[in-house]
Amino acid sequence: MEKFTLINKARSRIKVFETFADSSKNSSMINAILISYGCVFKRSSKPVMKGSRVESIEEARNEYKKLLEEEWQKTYRFKSFFLKKWWIGTLPKI
Repeated sequence: MEKFTLINKARSRIKVFETFADSSKNSSMINAILISYGCVFKRSSKPVMKGSRVESIEEARNEYKKLLEEEWQKTYRFKSFFLKKWWIGTLPKI
C-alpha cells in the first residue's frame, strides 16, 4: 500500500494519509482515510506521531489539497518508519 506523507515548509510537522480498512467488515471496499499527524524534532530521527483520525475520502482529499496549497510538500524521507504490510489500497487521486 502506498502512503502519502506531507511535510510543512518549516519541516517540523508531518501528516500521513493512508487507507483505513475496517476489520469488522469482510468487504474489500475502502471508504475512509486514516490521517496521522506528528512533529519532527530532529531530521535524522523518527518523527513523533501525536495522533490520528479517520475521515471520509472526500474530506481527506479536501485536506490534502488544502495542505498542498499551503506549500506543504510530498516527502518519502520517513517512508521506512511507516511501513505496515497489512494495509491495502491507495489514496484516490485528487
